[in-house]
Amino acid sequence: MSITEIDTIQKSFFSSFLRIHVLFHAAEGPVFGLDLIRELARHDYEVSPGTLYPILHTMEREGILRSEPGVERGKVRRYYRATAKGRRTLREAHARVRELLREIDGMEKERHT
Repeated sequence: MSITEIDTIQKSFFSSFLRIHVLFHAAEGPVFGLDLIRELARHDYEVSPGTLYPILHTMEREGILRSEPGVERGKVRRYYRATAKGRRTLREAHARVRELLREIDGMEKERHT
């Protein structure tokens, strides 16, 4: 498999993880783009505004986020929060990820026995 193919596959995988991560933080409280970019960088996601904002807008159109303008230190920002649908979606994603991790952990244990 070429490096380009691996990059494409990883981008596809991590795009979903990124959306879950954004939803998690928006369920904790209001978040804005630059703050999310910094938070995601702490988890080794290199996300530009040109990548993040379309994701936020899509998630808002899907009804899992809602936004409202706010002002912080004189700067106008758009704050995003998870909707009730978004919180339900997050709970479902959490259950599915947990199930998947149990399966992967089981594979690892089998391989080492």
